[in-house]
Amino acid sequence: MDKKVLEALQRWAKDDLRSLNGQVEWILRESLRKSGRFPRPDNDPRP
Repeated sequence: MDKKVLEALQRWAKDDLRSLNGQVEWILRESLRKSGRFPRPDNDPRP
C-alpha cells in the first residue's frame, strides 16, 4: 500500500476512534452497501 494512503487511513481511523483494520472494514462495508452489494441491517432506517 502506498505510504501516503496508509498514513491518511491511520489518521482517519484515529479521528473515528477505530483501529486501522476496523477503519478499513468500515470503508469496505460502506462501499459495498452504497453499491447495493451488501444489504443494510433490518434496523437501519437509512434509504
